[in-house]
Amino acid sequence: MKHKIAGKKLNRSSGHRMALYRNLVTDLLRYEKITTTEAKAKAVRGQAEKIISLGKTGGLHCYRQALAFLYEKQVADKVFKELAPRYAGRPGGYTRIVKLGARPGDGAPLVVLSLVE
Repeated sequence: MKHKIAGKKLNRSSGHRMALYRNLVTDLLRYEKITTTEAKAKAVRGQAEKIISLGKTGGLHCYRQALAFLYEKQVADKVFKELAPRYAGRPGGYTRIVKLGARPGDGAPLVVLSLVE
């Protein structure tokens, strides 16, 4: 039975998985659109939305929480100065997943994970 098990392991150790999530969220917030596999996009989507919600809340504590997760200070500044005002009237659902098809090499389902307008 798989009770109380949240998230996917993605065949990685916990440190590697956390670094992958941090990289993907940082790149998503920097470029506002990334291409990745469907499993990775679904695993990262919630964490990206949490960071944007921290930006909407504002304040020093939320800023430091975002800095603790993101790899670059410039991306955290962008979340608090550009993305938070953009999504001020939106209660959630800041990301969108659009399927692209299978990757030629291994057949993995590719998607585009992007921020909504």
